[in-house]
This record gives sequence, structure tokens and C-alpha cells, in this order.
Amino acid sequence: MASGKRTARVQRRTNETDIDLELDLDGGDVSAATGVGFLDHMLDLLGRHGRLGLVVRAEGDLETGSHHTVEDVGIAFGQALDQALGDRAGIARYAHVELPMDEALGVCSIDISGRPYCHFHSDLPPVTIAGFEAELTGEFFRAVAANAKLTLHLSNPYGANAHHMIEACFKAFARALRTAVAIDPGETGVPSTKGTLSS
Repeated sequence: MASGKRTARVQRRTNETDIDLELDLDGGDVSAATGVGFLDHMLDLLGRHGRLGLVVRAEGDLETGSHHTVEDVGIAFGQALDQALGDRAGIARYAHVELPMDEALGVCSIDISGRPYCHFHSDLPPVTIAGFEAELTGEFFRAVAANAKLTLHLSNPYGANAHHMIEACFKAFARALRTAVAIDPGETGVPSTKGTLSS
């Protein structure tokens, strides 16, 4: 059974971005200031629907677009998630969520497997919402999965409004993550026949 605080702080500085991210898997304050309004909105949803403590501060080269900021925030969040999970002892590990956002549906399956893989599928229109290019949705989740060592399947089977479609993905991911990282009182160790999920 897991014990102690499940927290992490990641500071990521490159020539393109400067990020400071704090994560608590068991709740806390939620705030995001990345310079990309729609990304801030999605991170707020991620924290609140995931029941996470999540504080993100980021500065990036937004004059070239939001790509570097979005991807690097995904990398930092994935790294923090990996650190906060520790040896993964006592967690539920798996989760599947289907979540509606008006006309759009988000579907997310997670395995905290130690094996990084992301399958993202959405027929998002090529639009920009409050500084966020819709195509970066997949980039964000691929960065999270790679750095948190998650097996992640995330999709919009249908939808028409890009805002709704992206929001459905973030909310479905948040709700699935909330279940997968939850402590299972019946799990006495690492939920794997290998005895490890960290690599």
C-alpha cells in the first residue's frame, strides 16, 4: 500500500520555455498561467476533474506560436506524474472513461503501465482557440504519456465544435487519471505480476 505524500515539482528550462509545475495526486490548489489562454482553461479542467493539486507557471516563445509551450508543459506534467507516482504501489492502475461535452464525446483508456504509448485520434478542425492550435492537443497528450510512462488511448469518436472536442478529451483524461492513480485499499503492492510498473 502506498503511503506518504504523492507530490512532485518539475522545473524545466530550455531556450524556448521556462516552466515551473507542482503536482499533488491527492488534491490541492489549481492554477495555470502559461500565456496561452485555452491551455490554461484545459489545465484548470485537468486539475479539477482529476482532483489534483496542479499549479503551472510557464513562459514561452509565443511569438512563434504555442507549440513549444504546449508540448513542454505536457513534458513537465508527465515528468511530475511519473515522480509523484513513485513505485506505483497500491494504485488502481487502469481506467476507462467516456465523457460527453455537448455534441462531442471524449473516450479515454489509461494503463499506468511503465510502457509509454499514446494513441490519439480526433478529426479536429484546423483552428486556433485563444492562442492554442487545435492540432497541439495530440502533441500535449503524447508528451504526457511518454514522460509519465503511460499507455494512453484517447479519442473523439465524433464531435463538431473544436472547443467541445478538445475539452471532452481533457475531461475524459482527467477523470480516467483520477481513477487510475487512486489508491485501491485491496491492493497490497504493485499491481503487476512483474512486481514493477516504473520501467
